[in-house]
Amino acid sequence: MKTARELFEQAAACGAAAVKLQKRDNFTLYTKAMYERPYDNENSFGATYGEHREFLEFGRDEYVALQAIAAGLKVDFFATAFDIPSADFLEEIGTPAYKIASGDLRSIPLLRYVARFGKPMFVSTGGSTLDDVKRAYDTIMPLNRQLCLMQCTAGYPAEFSELDLRVIGTFRDLFPDIVIGFSSHDNGIAMAVAAHVLGARVIEKHFTLNRAMKGTDHKFSLEPVGMRKMVRDLRRTAVALGDGQKKVYASEVDPICKMSKKLVAARDLHEGHVLVADDFSFKSPGDGVPLYEMDCMIGRALKVHVRADDGIQLDMLTDPVATAGRAVRGGSGDE
Repeated sequence: MKTARELFEQAAACGAAAVKLQKRDNFTLYTKAMYERPYDNENSFGATYGEHREFLEFGRDEYVALQAIAAGLKVDFFATAFDIPSADFLEEIGTPAYKIASGDLRSIPLLRYVARFGKPMFVSTGGSTLDDVKRAYDTIMPLNRQLCLMQCTAGYPAEFSELDLRVIGTFRDLFPDIVIGFSSHDNGIAMAVAAHVLGARVIEKHFTLNRAMKGTDHKFSLEPVGMRKMVRDLRRTAVALGDGQKKVYASEVDPICKMSKKLVAARDLHEGHVLVADDFSFKSPGDGVPLYEMDCMIGRALKVHVRADDGIQLDMLTDPVATAGRAVRGGSGDE
């Protein structure tokens, strides 16, 4: 509990919106053979796999205490339900949402059971085909439309070449009526940002206090420094993407003026002079007539004397010569 409290506190301080544990009813979940299988390795908390799992399992008292801690930290707290008794347990204590692990994407009875609670469901899709994903979607949606499908690769850690982030776009096209997310098992923080750009609106990341801690997941989990940077970058990316409209910002005006160019006289030009291309020079700062106006200024006469390097303004010129009634023949250039 001390470790769990610290994890919650650190996650909240890093800017996480929610914290999630995993809930298992070990006697229901595992076969007798697996439960009693010897489990002797550096990550074991018991002589058998069952003892190991029971050591790690929180009960009602711990979950209720953690709910209060999360509420005080203003983060949502929910859990992955690995079986129906665990789903009932979480529903009894008022969990606001449910996670379904990749291994249960094909567990149609569990999906159907949890969907009937009518609460948001975050469903990971690691180790599955598109047919598996569609089957889960078709199972859940008639019962509960609060669904987030999460692209996931169930490698621990997942290789970058196996993340298939473009599947996020595939999911968005196939399932436009739900939220798409990304459950990130890779090392580092960059892929979460890439997933957001591609349309993922929920990011799940394993989190630890120290990657050297005992346990199989710590080595590819984010420590607080990494989590803080990932949240920072996701928030920056969400703002930086903008609304798709090209615009000019006040912060750009002075730099663009300094870097851009204006039309100036290449030499002294007298009143009445008819401008040709060689009369112009292009110089910074760009606080005068922009260069794209030059073509419409050629052939017009100056109404004033202009010194070399002075800006040539449109109001210094006579009106353009009328061209009404004249046609330009294509190819020859002759009128």
